Amino acid sequence: MKYLGTCHCGNLEYEFETALAPEALPLRACQCTFCRAHGALSTSDPQGSVAIRAKDGSRVQRYRFGLGLTDFLICRDCGVYLLAMMDIDGAPYAVLSANVLDCRDRMGPPQPMDYDGEDAAGRVARRRTRWTPITALRGL
Repeated sequence: MKYLGTCHCGNLEYEFETALAPEALPLRACQCTFCRAHGALSTSDPQGSVAIRAKDGSRVQRYRFGLGLTDFLICRDCGVYLLAMMDIDGAPYAVLSANVLDCRDRMGPPQPMDYDGEDAAGRVARRRTRWTPITALRGL
């Protein structure tokens, strides 16, 4: 199945390919200050893939905080947070904002998650098993 996620103005989008139905996708509510401030809910499938595209890369803001391992992609025009991405073992991976998915209304309730006690190695190890491989980055 393929699902589309897009920011409000349409500059940033991703195509998420997974064998999971929306009801089976994990839905997480990170408790960090960034995710709480954005009302972010995330999903991923380590067996799936995601292709990311920006119509105009100059309108994309990359933001880092905390341990500084991850780029959070935010549209500079409409302010929507699309996803977080990082390289793991030399390959790009992402966790996707579920709020921008075209199938969001079919997903279950979010599970609160707290990652405050993780160090950098623990965070990378967890993400290696949970995040979605990125197959294409266009316009970024």
